[in-house]
Amino acid sequence: MNDFFLALFFISLTVGVYWGARLFYQKYPYPFTLPLVVGTIVMIAILVVFQIPYDTYSIGGEWIEKLLGPAVVALAYPLYKQLSMLKKYFTSIVLGVFVGAIIGIVSGLMLAKWLGVEEMLIYSLVPKSVTTPVAMDVAKTLGGAPPLAAIFVMVAGIGGVVLAPYLFKWFKINHFIGKGIGTGSASHAIGTAKALENGEEEGAASSVAMTLSAIVVSVLGPMLVILLY
Repeated sequence: MNDFFLALFFISLTVGVYWGARLFYQKYPYPFTLPLVVGTIVMIAILVVFQIPYDTYSIGGEWIEKLLGPAVVALAYPLYKQLSMLKKYFTSIVLGVFVGAIIGIVSGLMLAKWLGVEEMLIYSLVPKSVTTPVAMDVAKTLGGAPPLAAIFVMVAGIGGVVLAPYLFKWFKINHFIGKGIGTGSASHAIGTAKALENGEEEGAASSVAMTLSAIVVSVLGPMLVILLY
């Protein structure tokens, strides 16, 4: 019974914090005030200040986590609505995702090699640009740590969403296909959620990029690790 009330409390707390972060973002719509960024910082601060162990929070938090799968599947709806557009730009999308996935893997590997980090961290870093369940499986296959892979995925997702508006502006990327592919390839589901806010076409392109990127990284990730290490 205590676990039930704890779960209810932490679910309500998380939803309340996110709702407050959304209101804050509506008033101050900047990349660094995205609800996910602000909400994450606030939740971490609450857990630290009140010395709440993560295991205690996860009694309720794990139920929110279980909704990740259905949320990703729900992204198929805008794909269906934009099917004709996706057919039109099929070649551009596939080539863009393939290049983006390779750059994501190689850049992580080269940075880790340059910094001289241990192999376990390297293997956990490889799948940073794909959605969490896939990244954890890839990291486990390579010999990395799935929990670390999940952290790197979150960093890549939030970092990509925060930096994307500036990068698009600096490199004059205005077309929804380019923006969608870049966001989905680098920032997976987090980026796709943001892309959907910018428009259904961009969100559909990002959703396709996220899905294809997961396939490409799952196949090429281990091969590139063997080749470069």
